[in-house]
Amino acid sequence: MELTDLKVFLAVAAEGSVSGAATKLEYVQSNVTTRIRKLEAELGVPLFHRHPKGVKLTDKGTVFRDYALSIVNLADESVKVVQEKSYPSGHLAIGMIETVTCGNFMNTLSEFQNRYPDVSLSIVTGVSQELASMVLNHQLDGAFITGDVESPMLTTEYVIQDELVLLSGTDTLDMNKVKWAVHPKGCPYRKALEAWLTSREIPFENIIEISSLETLLSCVKSGLAATLLPATILSGEYQTLAAHPISEEYGMATKRLVRRKDRFSSKAFAAFAEMINQRGL
Repeated sequence: MELTDLKVFLAVAAEGSVSGAATKLEYVQSNVTTRIRKLEAELGVPLFHRHPKGVKLTDKGTVFRDYALSIVNLADESVKVVQEKSYPSGHLAIGMIETVTCGNFMNTLSEFQNRYPDVSLSIVTGVSQELASMVLNHQLDGAFITGDVESPMLTTEYVIQDELVLLSGTDTLDMNKVKWAVHPKGCPYRKALEAWLTSREIPFENIIEISSLETLLSCVKSGLAATLLPATILSGEYQTLAAHPISEEYGMATKRLVRRKDRFSSKAFAAFAEMINQRGL
């Protein structure tokens, strides 16, 4: 069994097709097929169910994927350990929910880049569940998420409590007529809004689902809808929005910076986490 075989297997599993994996890896499709068949012959079990539109992992394939990820990531980690310099450098990938950018984060990020110019930084935005999964799969060095840490393989480097408020373009809200602008399902702020409305026996209806935070806030600012978001949103061009408090039971959210509980954590991430703890969000 070779590392290349495992990487090919993981690519096929991620893409859901041999052709997709071949394109991603820049391999000839027959090469990918041969490696998968060789791996299955060596293991003595089928790893994929084949169907006309692609492939799907078998139960054994799903189990094997977890081990393959660990092996490949451990191999990559060993290279990072021996190649890491004595100061923060190299690539640092950080995930974040969009509301992180509404406070002091961009100033802190600018200071980090000025202090550590040898760090190549990339930022990925998404919802908390997606970002946590990317951290676990070694696609991100760390991520800012909202809510509790559900995996024992994650550890928290920074945590802060956010006050949640109803935001609208006007000073008054008619709860029976208001339209709600919300992020897609999975967003903790949407979940908190729905729970609060339910506690007041108000149907969670008449919603506009919007993925982009900027578009959502523009919708609120125009008076088309209201929403529930952290009070830190009230800055810059959005400081004129009207804020309406809700009960404390539903009006607080935990925002945290998480990373994997690996034996190795890069100097770049350690420096980043230290600065976040010093400067805050």
